Amino acid sequence: MQSSSFLRKYISLVILILPFLFGSCNDKKDKDTTKEQSEPIKPNIVFIMTDDHASQAISAYGHPVSQKAPTPNIDRIANNGAKFLNNFCTNSICGPSRAVILTGKFSHINGFRMNGEVFDGSQPTLPKFLKGAGYQTAIVGKWHLHGKPQGFDYWNVLNDQGNYYNPEFIHQNDTTIVNGYTTDIITDMGIDWMETKRNKNEPFFLMVHHKAPHRNWMPPIRHINTYDSVQFPLPDTYFSKHENQIAAQEQLQTIYEDMYEGHDLKMTVSKGSDSLRHNPWTSDFNRMTREQRKAWDDAYRPKNDAFHDANLSGKELAEWKGQRYLRDYMGTVKAVDEGVGKILDYLEEKGLTENTIIVYTTDQGFYLGEKGFFDKRFMYEESLAMPLLIQYPKAIKKGTTIDALTQNLDFAPTFLDFAGAEIPESMQGKSLRPLLTGNNKEENFRDAVYYHYYDFPAFHMVKRHYGVRTERYKLIHFYDDIDTWELYDLKKDPKEENNLYNDPAYAEIQENLHEELKSLQDKYEVTEEEFKTTPKEKVEQAYRNFARLAGEDPETYPKKKSNEIN
Repeated sequence: MQSSSFLRKYISLVILILPFLFGSCNDKKDKDTTKEQSEPIKPNIVFIMTDDHASQAISAYGHPVSQKAPTPNIDRIANNGAKFLNNFCTNSICGPSRAVILTGKFSHINGFRMNGEVFDGSQPTLPKFLKGAGYQTAIVGKWHLHGKPQGFDYWNVLNDQGNYYNPEFIHQNDTTIVNGYTTDIITDMGIDWMETKRNKNEPFFLMVHHKAPHRNWMPPIRHINTYDSVQFPLPDTYFSKHENQIAAQEQLQTIYEDMYEGHDLKMTVSKGSDSLRHNPWTSDFNRMTREQRKAWDDAYRPKNDAFHDANLSGKELAEWKGQRYLRDYMGTVKAVDEGVGKILDYLEEKGLTENTIIVYTTDQGFYLGEKGFFDKRFMYEESLAMPLLIQYPKAIKKGTTIDALTQNLDFAPTFLDFAGAEIPESMQGKSLRPLLTGNNKEENFRDAVYYHYYDFPAFHMVKRHYGVRTERYKLIHFYDDIDTWELYDLKKDPKEENNLYNDPAYAEIQENLHEELKSLQDKYEVTEEEFKTTPKEKVEQAYRNFARLAGEDPETYPKKKSNEIN
């Protein structure tokens, strides 16, 4: 009887506590469900890309220029993740680079070889594949591929190149002028989309594409004078003669010979005047509000007046132009760095950092006076190399550096890999994930990279060329109205001043590089169609047109460079 009584009491007790046990389990299940909804297993991806941002101007890369104007917020990504030391573009020009990033295919495959062509937005692209993998997709800022962006749930993009002040944005069928400074506007648009426009229960892919630091390097009002007292180091090759480099002799992108003194360098016609010297594209300044233009003129007038008082010429004038260029360029970079800081702070405040891949890159390299150049286009290192910084706390160790030969061709496969999506066989790049997670030896990743530039005759008149770069050597073929080869030993000649092509001491290396080049062209399906040349009369007319645009005598073009200043 006692045991029966005990059993009844035990059963009663169990009945009493069962609801609490099941309630606890349900509560835990509800909490786990909420956690899964707020923290998706698939990583978010925030892809920040600037336009023409040289790695020399990012302090994480340690170049002397960047040490005078550090970028602490961009450096946060490098410090918290990985820094790529040998990342290269496939075609150093804005639109084509963006097309490569979107498609994971070379320019001749995705069909967008040069600015002015029309990108086929109907083809398979990274955002479309990510949408298929359950991602929300958005892009704000520079598009520069003509037509409306496809594959994005949300987009709000600059009209064409965009302007630094009060730019036009295109959203759906509306074009709207947004008052303010474009870098700040694009940053705020990206944060606003993350905060108010996305579904917070799903992973997202956000592209924040800045105009800066693209030509004509107009800093925000707050940074017009930030670097006035800084003396930036000009490169040793600033006055290069380009010996045995025909294409370099005939380009139109030398700072002290080809920059527009008004539009690019903000030089005025005389002391006390705010009227600019040669300024063929007036809209960049005319679109400013009266208050913006007054603040601008008040900031530039004293230093322009000081320039007139100095009465510089020759080498001193050329060096002054280099300093003005770098100070304005770094002023635009300063605003970009502030914007990156705002995005990083937002992600941290919202608890998104742990599950977000944050990328900082640009569309190609850029010259900060090396060889006397500004702009890009060439296969020389400053133009070919792209900065690439990636952080993802779940998979990438802090302070990682990667020496492997990588390209913008690899971005799309990398993001799809991290997203758990299938990488299409048609993509010609490789996922960087094994490098980032330490699961692949760098020396096994890629032996050489292929490059091909098509945009000639066009701005800056850099010849069409293609080539191969290995860990140590580079072989380039310039063609169209010339037919010349260049070979460089990057270990002995990192500044690429000594063309070794047909040097007997490098005969075997030269032969091997030709074989490697042919092998890559076969691998990437490069056909004879890619080697077409331009009729002579069209090239000559282009030189005359650009001479007129520069306000010079058309009969002086093409001209040899850098022979006037010793």
